[in-house]
Amino acid sequence: MSSRDAILAALSSCTQEARGLPDGNYDAIGFEDPTAQFIEVLEAVGGKAVVVEGDGDLGEVLSQLPVWTQSRRICSLQAGVEGANVDLANIGDPHDLEDLDLAIVPGEFGVAENAAIWVDTCAIAHRAILFIPQHLVLVLRQDQIVDNMHEAYRRLRFAGPGFGVFISGPSKTADIEQSMVIGAHGPRSLTVLLIEDQA
Repeated sequence: MSSRDAILAALSSCTQEARGLPDGNYDAIGFEDPTAQFIEVLEAVGGKAVVVEGDGDLGEVLSQLPVWTQSRRICSLQAGVEGANVDLANIGDPHDLEDLDLAIVPGEFGVAENAAIWVDTCAIAHRAILFIPQHLVLVLRQDQIVDNMHEAYRRLRFAGPGFGVFISGPSKTADIEQSMVIGAHGPRSLTVLLIEDQA
């Protein structure tokens, strides 16, 4: 028997019985107050939450944030925000966003267990807007916060090829000498505007 045949025979003898996929029913973590849990974890990972009473107050709350008042180039994809001076529709090359100070983007839903927010970028001309500005503001409705990632993955829908991302806190790394560096390869800050449920 050749070496090749011996190797293939050894591999064949180690074949294990095929197993089906798990049924996906997990006893996943839940929270009595998902919004409070989301805020606690967000702050733990370096982000900041600001509660907004209603859609009408969004612009007013935003205008009082230091990331707004100290920014020169601002791009907003969130409806109802006035005063942004960078129109993504007029940007042909994402490299032109290199000096963007602030981006305001709506999030679809959040996850209480890890403060991650799902952003679907299929309708965004340049996905770099999530990673290239100095500061990022995500807008999220409180009633769109789920308890855990199992629930989050069940909510994901893709009609076709596309791109989306879960974002939790600002960019950070501790790879070098186990020293935490914020903004190493992305936004230096993440602020989440949480729009309260309207009774």
